[in-house]
Amino acid sequence: MAIMKTRAVLLKAPGQLELTERELTVGANEVLVKTEYASICGTDKNIFVGQVAEDHYTMAMHGKGNPLYSNREVPAMPFWIGHEGGGTVEAVGSKVHEYQPGDKVISFSWAGTYADYFVAPVNGLQKVPEGMDMRLACLGEPIGCAMYSVMTSGVNLGDTAVVMGSGFAGLIMVQGLKKRGAYKVIAIDKSDDKLMMAKEMGADVVYNVDKDNVINGVIEETNGKGADLVMEAAGTEQSVNTSSAVLKHNGKLVLYSYITQPIKLNIGRWHDDSFDIRTTCLVHHTENERQVWAPWALRPVAKGQVNVEPLITHTFGLNDIEKAFETVCNNPDAVKVMLKP
Repeated sequence: MAIMKTRAVLLKAPGQLELTERELTVGANEVLVKTEYASICGTDKNIFVGQVAEDHYTMAMHGKGNPLYSNREVPAMPFWIGHEGGGTVEAVGSKVHEYQPGDKVISFSWAGTYADYFVAPVNGLQKVPEGMDMRLACLGEPIGCAMYSVMTSGVNLGDTAVVMGSGFAGLIMVQGLKKRGAYKVIAIDKSDDKLMMAKEMGADVVYNVDKDNVINGVIEETNGKGADLVMEAAGTEQSVNTSSAVLKHNGKLVLYSYITQPIKLNIGRWHDDSFDIRTTCLVHHTENERQVWAPWALRPVAKGQVNVEPLITHTFGLNDIEKAFETVCNNPDAVKVMLKP
C-alpha cells in the first residue's frame, strides 16, 4: 500500500515525549490497525523515566554479552512508544493470510500503539476472543499476562496466597486466585486506595508496606507456617525479598514482574527451603505458544468471571500524553491508564 500518515507518540529521550506525524507502510508480513484504545504499561513507564539498565539495551538490541540472553527487544531511543492496545484491521500485507480488514485484534508487540494507526508484524497480533468487549480487549496483553500467571501458578484449593503489589496485574491476580480456590488471599501495596480495591476484588487481608509489618502479619495469618504461594507483582527489590521472607518451606514463588534494573536478592531460603520458583510471563514464550495460551488466559475475562473495568482509573487522549505519563509516574492510586486516539 502507499505511504500513509498518522499521529503517533515519539519518545525522543527519557522524559521527552512528542505527539508528531509518522509515516506508515505495510510490509508483506505486516498488518495495519486502526487503534481503538491503547494503555500504558509499567515497562513503558520504566523506559520513559530511564530505568532500564544500559546492559539490558546492549544485549537485547545488539546481541552483545550473554548469548543466552532473552530475545525480548527493548527499543533504543528515539522510538515510537506503545505496545499495549488493539483495534480494527485496516489493511494486510501481501503474505498475510491470518487476518483480513475488519478483524478485531490485540497488540502483543512493540508496535507504537500510542497512535491513530499502527503497523504490527503478523506474529505480534492476537485475535480478540469472541464476545469480549473491545475496551477490555485492547488491554488483552496485560490481562492475558496476569491471568496466565494465575492459571499457571499452581495455586490449590485451601491455599493461603500473597499478592505483592496491587496494581493492574495484582488486582487481577487477587480475583483469579480466589476463583481458583485459594482459601485466603493477602494483598500488599503502599496505596490505601489500591488496597481498598483489593478488598473489593476479594482479598481477605491487606497490608500497607509503609504502615504495617508485612512479614509478621503474614506469619501470624498463617499460624507461623508462611504462605503457600506468593505472586510477586510489584517489581521492586523490597517486594522480591519480602516475597521470599513470607513463603513457607516448599512454597511456590511466582515471579511475574519485569524488573529492568539489577537488584540485590537474599536467595538463601530459595535453596534451604526448596522453593518451587516459577516465571509466568506469557509474552516471553514463543509466538506460537502465545497464540494457543492467550485465548485460554483471556476466556475468564471474556466470560465475565474476572472484573477488569474498575481497574481502568484514567483515560486520556493522545493530545494529553504528557498528562497521562505524569499520572502513571506520580499518582500512586492510578491503576491502569488508557489512551483513546
